[in-house]
Amino acid sequence: MWNPGTTPSLRGRRLLLAGAAALLPASRARAQVAVLDRPARIAIGYPAGGSIDIFARLYAERLAGPYAPSVIVDNRPGASARLAVEAVRGAAPDGATILCTPESVLTITPHIYPTTTRYDGLTDFAPVSAIAAAPFAFCVAAGHPARTLAEFAEWAAGQAEVPYSSPAAGSMPQLLAEVFARRRNLRMTHVSYRGTGAALVDLGAGRISALMTTLGDVSGQHRAGAVRILAVTAAERLAKLPEVPSFAELDLPDVTGETWNILMLPAGTPGRVVESLHAAVVRAAADPALGARLDAIDSSARTCTPEELAARLRAEYARWRDIVRAVGAVGE
Repeated sequence: MWNPGTTPSLRGRRLLLAGAAALLPASRARAQVAVLDRPARIAIGYPAGGSIDIFARLYAERLAGPYAPSVIVDNRPGASARLAVEAVRGAAPDGATILCTPESVLTITPHIYPTTTRYDGLTDFAPVSAIAAAPFAFCVAAGHPARTLAEFAEWAAGQAEVPYSSPAAGSMPQLLAEVFARRRNLRMTHVSYRGTGAALVDLGAGRISALMTTLGDVSGQHRAGAVRILAVTAAERLAKLPEVPSFAELDLPDVTGETWNILMLPAGTPGRVVESLHAAVVRAAADPALGARLDAIDSSARTCTPEELAARLRAEYARWRDIVRAVGAVGE
């Protein structure tokens, strides 16, 4: 048996060299994975407590270690979630600043605010992956006279104005609500809040009449009887809410859609860094505990390759450009 104090035989040296050669590819693979040597932060354009904040924190916990020594969530609400997007756009492309956002902030908001949006959602960022997906829900307060979507439309038709809210002006749920209003000839006015929590308070107080938001933001309140979900934007009824119809089955198929919540890095981030973050996201999404937590808020883990995400963003950008024009939702 060879020890450091003796000279290995020719056969021993060959075995050592063969073992080193066998390990070389794995060593090279590890060397190609960019693990940051400094903390990373995930910027989101919403306050703490909402679905997007929960998504970000669930992944931040699991990215700490595989991707960076620590990962914090940086809440930057304001300007319909654009403040966070602009902050990441101007950050160094070193992988330490990550954007977590609903895709609509990149694919819809620029069409609604063409003169004040200071970023290009298709070129100013490096796509990483989707992290979670969820449909939306249209709800009213428990005390509202409407118990069905048809009753709501009948009630709203008799109002001079119907204030409603969504997670942000220019978001997918806000635009879907606009499509619904146009299809039923309703005069609905969007009211912006700094988070769904504040909107729910005003919904209960009667200061707004309805809320279109991520299902997980209101499903618990619906089950508790605090709000009443009248319809969901899923393609069909959801197994977890069998009493709630989809817009599609109510003859409103164009009020259908789900949001992809995604991770992006600043444009110019090295490919190896993007690949490292993507790999860490895929590992995190496979965690059964994360899947169970997302299911509890009526969402699901969703990943894709950077190339697949880039293709989806291009397709969604074109789709919503036409819808924004059709419903006349262009702002400043």
